[in-house]
Amino acid sequence: MLQLNDVRLVYNAGTPTEVVALQRLSLTFPTGQFVTVVGSNGAGKSSLIQIISGAVGPTEGRIRIGDRDVTRMPDHRRAALVARVFDNPHVGTVPELSIEDNLALAMARGRRRGLRPAVTGRNRNVMRERLALLGLGLERRLSGPVRLLSAGQRQSLTMIMAALTTPEVLLLDEHLAALDPGTQRRVLKLTTDIVAELGCTALMVTHNMEHAIAIGERLLVMSRGRVVADLAGNAKTALTVDDLIAHIVHSGDTVSDRLVLQDRP
Repeated sequence: MLQLNDVRLVYNAGTPTEVVALQRLSLTFPTGQFVTVVGSNGAGKSSLIQIISGAVGPTEGRIRIGDRDVTRMPDHRRAALVARVFDNPHVGTVPELSIEDNLALAMARGRRRGLRPAVTGRNRNVMRERLALLGLGLERRLSGPVRLLSAGQRQSLTMIMAALTTPEVLLLDEHLAALDPGTQRRVLKLTTDIVAELGCTALMVTHNMEHAIAIGERLLVMSRGRVVADLAGNAKTALTVDDLIAHIVHSGDTVSDRLVLQDRP
């Protein structure tokens, strides 16, 4: 379970450029729940991901994962509990290293380091087994450098890397945004399969409203650091793209381009 209790996040507090990114959020995400998050630019979506991942600490409030208070736990220690996939496929991997070296780094995430081989025969077997699920042939290219992979192959690899440590929370920060529609569909299918396999709490930030409606059990609409709609069950499945746009517009925000919020034909 992931809990945010009265969480507030302020950037540049006490200065002329002060920005209140999150306004006293109190949210509970049960174990295994897949949540999508939408909102206009500046709504607080990325800030929500940042404080859960530990990349930034909240100005006020507490964050708990299971029975642990992780409020002041830095991201490198929280990595054993939280995995994150970024919007840019080139982030989250080391391009100069091989596929197997990147996977080995993912396997060691959040663990105490020691003087032992990073890649072992047993690890390679796990790597090949996991990569084979992608159907991309990457299990036969373990020694190849990541820089030679396409954007879709890289993002598929980062999804496998995120799942290797069996995190309690999986954060998907617009991880489909840089992919073409065909690759989006493949990575989205991989995403839902991995979340189901892990049984973890997952938050997927997206600008694609059709994805937000179709994927997961719960949908949050954010505006100006607040959750203005928290929808689940029939309230979520009955939604249309126009309904979501109305939620955003009624909160005082604007939607500049509907085409970026749904699949193009």
